[in-house]
Amino acid sequence: MSNINSLGRHILAEFYGCAFDRLNDVEKVKQYMVEAALVAGAEIRESVFHKFSPQGVSGVVVISESHLAIHTWPELGYAAVDVFTCGEKVDPWDACKYLVEKFEAAHMTATEVKRGIVEACQRAAVNL
Repeated sequence: MSNINSLGRHILAEFYGCAFDRLNDVEKVKQYMVEAALVAGAEIRESVFHKFSPQGVSGVVVISESHLAIHTWPELGYAAVDVFTCGEKVDPWDACKYLVEKFEAAHMTATEVKRGIVEACQRAAVNL
């Protein structure tokens, strides 16, 4: 899919039926998110992840092309994931597909949102 009319693509993904142990292990979640960024073709800058008590993980992988973020509810087998990429080089869907496999998700729903619609940005700049 082309970014001709937008600056970026933002995938809002819902992962259901995931393995509890994969969603509750901060090191695994970090590993999978970093690997997902690499599989998508991104250049990683840094990452930070936090383990909640009694369960759950939140984290972000900052990439040159934007970011990947996650929050997990292991007790529900659910994870909310954002994959936001800019430019033509990175495919955010590749990251999502990779995470489905790694989290052993039974089901994923996802929506792609175009970010920074070029025509709207240009109109706004003219009106400044």
